[in-house]
Amino acid sequence: MSTFAKPENALKRAEELINVGQKQDALQALHDLITSRKYRHWQKPIERIMFKYVELCVDMRRGRFAKDGLIQYRIICQQVNVTSLEEVIKHFMHLSTEKAELARSQAQALEEALDVDDLEADKRPEDLMLSYVSGEKGKDRSDRELVTPWFKFLWETYRTVLEILRNNSKLEALYAMTAHRAFQFCKQYKRTTEFRRLCEIIRNHLSNLNKYRDQRDRPDLSAPESLQFYLDTRFEQLKIATELELWQEAFRSVEDIHGLMCMVKKTPKASLMVVYYAKLTEIFWISASHLYHSHAWFKLFTLQKSFNKNLSQKDLQLIASSVVLAALSVPPYEQTRGASHLELENAKERNLRMANLIGFNLDSKVERAEVVSKGVLSRANQEVKDLHHLLEHEFLSLDFASKVQPLLTKISKIGGKLSSAASVPEVQLSQYVPAIEKLATLRLLQQVSHVYQMIKIENLSRMIPFFDFLVVEKISVDAVKNNFIAMKVDHMKGVVVFSNLGLDSHGLRDHLTLLAELLNSGRAMIYPPVPKAEKVGDMFLGLAETVDKEHKKLLARKILIEKKKEEQERQLLEMEREEESKRLRLQKITEEAEQKRLASEFEQRKHQRIRKEIEERELEEAQALLQEAEKRGGKKKKKHIFEGEKVTKQTLMEMALTEQLRERQEMEKKLQKLGKTMDYLERAKREESAPLIEAVFQQRLVEEKMLHEREQQLEVELSLQRHDGDLKEKNRLVRMLDNKVIFQERVLQRRHSNFDRLREEREDQIRQLILARKQEREFKRKKIFYVISEEERLNKLREEEEARKREEAERRRKEEAERKAKLDEIAERQRQRELELEEKERLRREALLRGSTDVSFRPTEPHADSRPVEPVPAAAAPSPSPAPEKYVPKFRRSEGSSQVPPTESDRWGLTRSDDHPSQPSDRWRNDDRRPSFGGSSRSTWSSSKIPPRGSSDR
Repeated sequence: MSTFAKPENALKRAEELINVGQKQDALQALHDLITSRKYRHWQKPIERIMFKYVELCVDMRRGRFAKDGLIQYRIICQQVNVTSLEEVIKHFMHLSTEKAELARSQAQALEEALDVDDLEADKRPEDLMLSYVSGEKGKDRSDRELVTPWFKFLWETYRTVLEILRNNSKLEALYAMTAHRAFQFCKQYKRTTEFRRLCEIIRNHLSNLNKYRDQRDRPDLSAPESLQFYLDTRFEQLKIATELELWQEAFRSVEDIHGLMCMVKKTPKASLMVVYYAKLTEIFWISASHLYHSHAWFKLFTLQKSFNKNLSQKDLQLIASSVVLAALSVPPYEQTRGASHLELENAKERNLRMANLIGFNLDSKVERAEVVSKGVLSRANQEVKDLHHLLEHEFLSLDFASKVQPLLTKISKIGGKLSSAASVPEVQLSQYVPAIEKLATLRLLQQVSHVYQMIKIENLSRMIPFFDFLVVEKISVDAVKNNFIAMKVDHMKGVVVFSNLGLDSHGLRDHLTLLAELLNSGRAMIYPPVPKAEKVGDMFLGLAETVDKEHKKLLARKILIEKKKEEQERQLLEMEREEESKRLRLQKITEEAEQKRLASEFEQRKHQRIRKEIEERELEEAQALLQEAEKRGGKKKKKHIFEGEKVTKQTLMEMALTEQLRERQEMEKKLQKLGKTMDYLERAKREESAPLIEAVFQQRLVEEKMLHEREQQLEVELSLQRHDGDLKEKNRLVRMLDNKVIFQERVLQRRHSNFDRLREEREDQIRQLILARKQEREFKRKKIFYVISEEERLNKLREEEEARKREEAERRRKEEAERKAKLDEIAERQRQRELELEEKERLRREALLRGSTDVSFRPTEPHADSRPVEPVPAAAAPSPSPAPEKYVPKFRRSEGSSQVPPTESDRWGLTRSDDHPSQPSDRWRNDDRRPSFGGSSRSTWSSSKIPPRGSSDR
C-alpha cells in the first residue's frame, strides 16, 4: 500500500500510470488513498481524485471499486460538503450512461456495416458456420459482446447509487432522480426482471427507513418536500409498471402509495390522485375486478369534475359514460358458492386489500345506485343512458336483444384521447361491450325464466344473438352454479327447462315480503292500532317516573365515566408530554455533547495532521537530499554519511551544496577537454573532405550540362510540332471567316440598338427624377419660408407680451417702493413719538417718586387747596374708555382707592381727582391731527394702547 504526503501526489502518480497504460495500478493507488484513515477530512484535491477515480472505474467496469470509493467519500463529505458527493455521483452516472449508449451505437453500426465481398452472397462462410455452431444471430452476438457488459455495469451503477443515498436526507432529490433514471432504463430496454428488483430495492429502503427511526440524517417523511419526492418516485414506478404490463408489480406499487399516504395521513395533490385512480382502473380491469374497476372510475370522475377546471363537456361525458358502463359490467351475483373455506378467506382478504386502496365499502349493490344518485348517469351519452334503462328497468324478454344490440354497436365506436385530462389514459368504450353482452345474456335468461318454463334451444339462440349457444350454455352454467337462475339444458329433446329457485331465491323472497306487507296494511285498516302511549300508561302507571329516574342515574353514571376517562386521558397526555420533553432534553444534551466531542476531535485531528505533515515534509526533504548525496558520492562518501553520529537536515543540505559545487567544477573541466577534442576532429574532417567535395561538384556540372542540352532539343521538337498543328487549324477555320464577320456585325448592331434604347430610357428617368427633385426642393423652400415667418410672428408676439409684463412689473415695483417709503416715514414718526412719550413718562415717574416722600395722604378729607375742576365741554371730552396718557405704576395699582389722594396736580399743571379723571393735554385732544395707520381711528386707538418701553413689566 503506497503512502503519499499530499493527495495531489497520488493524483499525479495515477496520471503517470495511466499515461504508460497501467490503469489497474492507478486505480489501486487512488483506492488506497481514498480508503486510508489518514484522509478522513474533506479537501478540494480529494474531490478531483474522486472524479478521476470514478472515470477509471467506469473505463475498467469495476463496480465494486466504485461502490467502496463512494461509500468512503460519503463518510468524508456527509457532515462537511455533501454537495461534492452529489457532483461525484452525477458524474459517475453520466459516464456510465455515455459508455452504455456508445456501446449500443457501436453495436448498431457493426450490424449495419456492409462488409461482404460478394453482393449476391447473403453471408460469409465463416458467419454461416459460426451461426450453425452457436445457434445465435450476428446481432445477438454483438449485443452479448459489446452492449450487455456495459448495460450490466449501468444497472450496477444505479443499484450502487441508490444504496449509497438511501438514508440521506440531504440528497433526497438525487435519490429520486436516480430512481427515475433507473425506471427509464428499464422502460427503454424492456428490462422487466431488473424493474422488479428495482421496485423491491426501493420498497426495502422505505421499510428500513420506518424500522430504524433513530438514525442520524434519515429523511423525515412528515416534511412536505420529502413526502413529495417519495410520492413522485412511487407514481413514476406505477406508470412504468403499467407501460411494461407488469400488473402484479403495478398493484404492489399502488399498495406502496396507499401505505405512504396512510403513514403520513396526508392526501397528495389532485393531479397525483388522478394518476393513482387512472392506473387503478387499468389494473382492476386486467384482473377482472369489475366492481373495483367501476369504483375507481367513479373516484376518477369525481376528481376530474371537482378539480379540473379545464375539463370540457365532451371529456366529462366520456368519463361519465365509462363510469356507467363499468358499473354495468359488474356481474349481478357473487362468485363465491362452492368455494372452500380457505379460498373464501383468501378472497375476502384480497377484496379487503383492493377495497382499502380506493376507500370502498364491500357492498356490490351500492355501486349502481351511486351512478344514478350522484349524477353520473345524467352526464353520460344518450346511448349509455338508454342501455342502462334497458338493463336495469325494462322487462322485454322477446325484444330485449334487438334493442340492446344497436346500442352496443354505437357505444363501441365512442372513445378517444381526452384533450383536457392528460393524466387519464385513452378511453375506449368498446372494451366494455363483451361484459355488457354477458350481462345482457344473463338478464335475458332471467326474464325468460320468469315467463317460460320450457323453451327450444333454437328459439333461445335466436333471442341471444351475441354468442353461440355453447358460450350461452357456459354462461348459464356459471349463473346456475351461483344460484342466479335455475335452468336445465336437455340436448336430447333440444329444449331448455326453467324451474323455481328454492326458498333462498331472491324472487320468491321478494314475493313473500310483498305479500306480508300487503297483509299487514290490510289488518291495520280493519283493526286500527291503539296508541302505544295510552296502553303503556294503562298498564304501568308509575313506569314513567321509574324510567326517568333510571335514565337520570344512567346519565349521571355516564358523565362520571366520561370524566374519569377524560382524567385518565389527560394524565396520559401529561405523562406523554413529560416523557417527550425529557426525551427532547436528553436528545438535546446528547447532541450538544456529540457536537462538542466532534469539534474537539476535529481540532485534535487538525493539529495532529499539521504536525505530522510538517514532520513528513522535513523527513522527505532530508531523504531526498540523502539519496542525491548517495547517488553523486562514491562508497567512501556514503560510508562517511552513515557513520556520522547525527545527521540533520542542515548538515545534509551543506553536504549536498558542497557536493554540487565540486561536481560543477569537475563538469566544467570535462567540458573544456571535450571542446578541444571536438575542435581537432572537426578540423581534420574538413581537411580530408575538401578535395572530395570539389570532385563531386565538377562531376555534377558535367551531368547537368548534358541534361540541359537534351531538354532543349526536346523543347525545339515540341515547338515545331505545335506550330504545324496550329497552321492546320488556321487553314481549317479560314473558311468560316465571312460568316464570323456577318454574325459579329449582326450582334454589334443588335447591341447598339439595345444600348440606344436603354440610354433614352435612362435619360427619361433622369429628367423625371430631376423634375421631381426640383418640385420637392420648391416645396421644401415654401415650407421653410412658412415655418420661418410663423416663428418670427410668434417671437414678435412673445416679445411684445414680455415687454408689457416688464412695464407692468416696473410700475408695480415703483408703487411698492412709494408705499414702502410712506410706511417707513409713518413708522419713523411713530417711533419718535413713542420715544418722546417714554421720556416724559420717565420724568413724571421720577417726579412722583420724589413727591411721595413729602406729601401725606388723607383718605377722608380733601386737600385744603383743592378746588373743583371745571367741566370739560362735551366736544372736547375724551372717549369713555380710560385715557391712554393716564399711567398708573404697578406699586400704585395694588393699593385701594382710599390710599389715592383726592386731588393732585401733575407736572403739566392739570388737576385730577377720584371722581373726575384728569383731562388729557392739548396734544392728545387734537386726535384728528395724529397720523392714522390704514385710515382708521380704531387702528390709532389700538396703537395708543401699546405700553411704552420701560413700563411696569420691568
